[in-house]
Amino acid sequence: MNFHFLILLTLLSISLSCTGQTNKSFEEEKIEVKKGSDQSVLMDADQLFGDRWNSLPQPLFWKEIMTLSPDSCLVNVAASRQILVRMAWKDWAKQTEIQKTLFKDSLKVANGIASTEAIYVTTGKNDFYKFKDVYPQLSKGVAAFEKYGVDPWYAQAILLIESPGQLKKSTVGAYGAFQLMPSVARSHGLKVDKYIDERANFDRCAYGAACVLSKVCIPEAKRILNAKNIAFQENELWFRLFVLHVYHAGSMNVRAVVDKINPTAGSQDLIKQMWQNSAAGFGNNSQNYTQLALASQLILHDIVYSQCDEIFECYPN
Repeated sequence: MNFHFLILLTLLSISLSCTGQTNKSFEEEKIEVKKGSDQSVLMDADQLFGDRWNSLPQPLFWKEIMTLSPDSCLVNVAASRQILVRMAWKDWAKQTEIQKTLFKDSLKVANGIASTEAIYVTTGKNDFYKFKDVYPQLSKGVAAFEKYGVDPWYAQAILLIESPGQLKKSTVGAYGAFQLMPSVARSHGLKVDKYIDERANFDRCAYGAACVLSKVCIPEAKRILNAKNIAFQENELWFRLFVLHVYHAGSMNVRAVVDKINPTAGSQDLIKQMWQNSAAGFGNNSQNYTQLALASQLILHDIVYSQCDEIFECYPN
């Protein structure tokens, strides 16, 4: 067989191996953004405003945290992320444990908060969420996911919150722009050993993440919802956030928390209930994951509409 023909077949098999149902609405959600000579294609944030996700206290809390320096902190109600006090971290840290407890108790009384509610002190994290650094990757991620027939909204969402603009390995071994675990990357064709780690390559990591979503996360999300007879549309924001929970926490943990909630319909309310409930391995970090996703999309929207010269909607051919 001709050598060039073999290469063509190989490339074709790679491009099709993670292809899901091509959703024509992808094109309708894209915007073309120009800033000087730079041009990017991103996913719009219209759904954030249509269903008023942008007014929920949790994403607003994380939006502030993501843009706040580490020398500042927000004292907040754990369950609702209601911000009670903004203060310098040094002023909080210099207190004794007894003083901290008394301070929290005084805030509960002053704000009519039940004594059983947990109060968190969360430092700013703008040293981690480097949106200007990750911005150039977003258009590449959108194009890569669309190439593989996977909703490009996920590429943008994941890139914004998974080690944005940085090539760092997590404490559990996740690595690359899409933070893939070694075993997950290998199971989807990436080479990861002591000599080569293809997760460091943006295109290969995007391919692996697209495979994970199309072969595992989206099908598992559908199975969980179908088991509860919950209807869904794949381009609805609540469904996309539900899939992100599967991507982050795993289907077994998401199934556990859904069984605990026992919802009868899919909506923003289901996602909000997931933020308030824990089960199996679905805990605080899992609850926060889609709150971070919403917050980062709001920040991206602000960046685009405050700093870009021209913005065009993209339409299907």
